[in-house]
Amino acid sequence: MSDDVSDAIMAATYRALCARGYAELTMQDIADETDKSKAALHYHYDSKHDLLVAFLEYLFERFTDRVADPAGETPAERLAAFVDTVLSPPPEDADERVAFRTALLELKAQAPYNDDIRERLEQFDQYLFEHVHEHVAAGIEAGEFRPVDPDDTARFIVTALDGAHTKQVAVGQDIDCTRRMLRSYVETHLVAGDADDTDDGEDNRGDDVQEVRSE
Repeated sequence: MSDDVSDAIMAATYRALCARGYAELTMQDIADETDKSKAALHYHYDSKHDLLVAFLEYLFERFTDRVADPAGETPAERLAAFVDTVLSPPPEDADERVAFRTALLELKAQAPYNDDIRERLEQFDQYLFEHVHEHVAAGIEAGEFRPVDPDDTARFIVTALDGAHTKQVAVGQDIDCTRRMLRSYVETHLVAGDADDTDDGEDNRGDDVQEVRSE
């Protein structure tokens, strides 16, 4: 299958998901968004399940291309830019964006029962974890961040990012709230203050690590 055909089918899947949601989506709905027949779609994908798994892979590639290289000169700036990019979707119609995120939430709900979908969603989670971990570890090495546990910190931030999108769809929570709170978390819990450069400050760092772990 050529890239043009694949992109056209993925774009049609996006539009159909926005319009129909996951539960009611059919291969015919996707075909109706293209100039192809349902039979032509089945030539490339055996089932709706196979097409949606391919669609998740397509979304992963686009997502990683968009967030892979955050701006900033320091680890703190790059971490903040990464978080902001993850929370800021590409420009598109607001109503369409909400409809699409609702459909994705329906897909996430299938993960406990569908190994293929769960594996693709785990790709997103692992990618986020690795990149947040990288920025946190770089900040610790540079002396910009307190010596927190980078594993626990990355898991906390990734959980907050995922929860922000879920809450936005489920109850309409403003995603800017999560952006502000994560920015505050970086500034108050991660960035090392002047006191951290003193002997007394070094004694307090263990308390900071214990604090993050206990949270």
